[in-house]
Amino acid sequence: MDVTTPPTPEVSDARDSVVDGRAAWRAADSATGNGVLTGLRVLDLSRVLAGPYTAQILADHGAEVIKVEGPAGDETRGWGPPFLESGTSSAYYASLNHSKENIGLDLRTADGREILGHLLAGADIVIENFKAGTMARWGFDYESVLADRHPRMVYCRITGFGVDGPMGGLPGYDAVLQSFGGLMSVNGYPDGNPLRVGVPIVDIVAANMAVTGILLAMLERDRSGLGQLVDMTLLDSVISILHPHAANWIASDRIPRRTGDFHPTVVPYQNFRAADGDFFVSAANSGQFRSLTETLGIPELADDPRFSSNAQRHAHREELVAILGERIATWPRAELALRLEQAGVPASPVNTIDEALRSAQVRHRGLFIDEDDYRGVGVPISLSRSPHRRPQPAVPRGSDTTEVLTAMGYSAEHIVRLRAAGIFGDS
Repeated sequence: MDVTTPPTPEVSDARDSVVDGRAAWRAADSATGNGVLTGLRVLDLSRVLAGPYTAQILADHGAEVIKVEGPAGDETRGWGPPFLESGTSSAYYASLNHSKENIGLDLRTADGREILGHLLAGADIVIENFKAGTMARWGFDYESVLADRHPRMVYCRITGFGVDGPMGGLPGYDAVLQSFGGLMSVNGYPDGNPLRVGVPIVDIVAANMAVTGILLAMLERDRSGLGQLVDMTLLDSVISILHPHAANWIASDRIPRRTGDFHPTVVPYQNFRAADGDFFVSAANSGQFRSLTETLGIPELADDPRFSSNAQRHAHREELVAILGERIATWPRAELALRLEQAGVPASPVNTIDEALRSAQVRHRGLFIDEDDYRGVGVPISLSRSPHRRPQPAVPRGSDTTEVLTAMGYSAEHIVRLRAAGIFGDS
């Protein structure tokens, strides 16, 4: 993914002789050992979750990311408690915005938009999730302006439902899309209410799909020399993860229903109550089922005609679950997990978040970092030859504004004037 230098934009204020959008990313050319995306420049104009997480994943693998925040800041800074000890933001914000530089810009102002124009000129990748039409109103519509002005730019737009069609332009929120997209209808117990998945799964999947789209566009740019639009929606995300429920309905016309913690087609594949807490068992084939019954001391079940195949186990689910549940209830979770692991049966205690993060394997994989300068989740993608950036804590809004503008060629006097005029969103 090569990086070429676009023309330096002209500056309207004669008090600065040169404004170079490329210079904003001060470490991009000199950074080494941060990952395969070292040298790429990402302008993060997004807020809340899907967009910021997309940019953070790119930062984890070496891209230089500048996040732009308006006067009010990203609203997730206030999504607490808990808040960081510094008081600058919530844990929610910090977990989506590490390893980024941050500048404050009031894009409602002409000067703020001029600075944005220079930043756009230097960016390889732009990520935004504004309300549909916002960038066009500011004079930065991708299709009619930026694609011609910056033909190598890869522009990722993340919206709820897209910008056209019957619902084009409507705002999108994770739980709303879980509801609209059918996900909520299959989550929960048959006799209970539909439930929101306990993590913002639609936003998270959208971010990962956006990263995939961006990298595909960058790969194609190496061949054609041209960037393109990555058009990502939360609707795309939620519809893509309806497996196997969408496939089952397409094949049978039967509307999938909530099944609680057990699998709609595989038995046993659910939670049980062990002697000291909840325990999940997956015996997804007959070999695993036989090993499960042998471990539990009831090997005769594997030859019982009611349970001889998955189809039979599904037909006699309630009988089987009652028998298994009675045996599992006598075992401590840790001991049963070890025995089933040795027998080749996938199973696990239902860990709390702290138990999961403190587990030896999570720590071994570097998925939880607990050190003086950074305490948080690690980088989940590992490559055999290429390193990734060690996460750096998220910074307060506007922390790098002066340094970034200075690198671009703005004089100290000009920056002082812009700050006094409120262009950086300072109170």
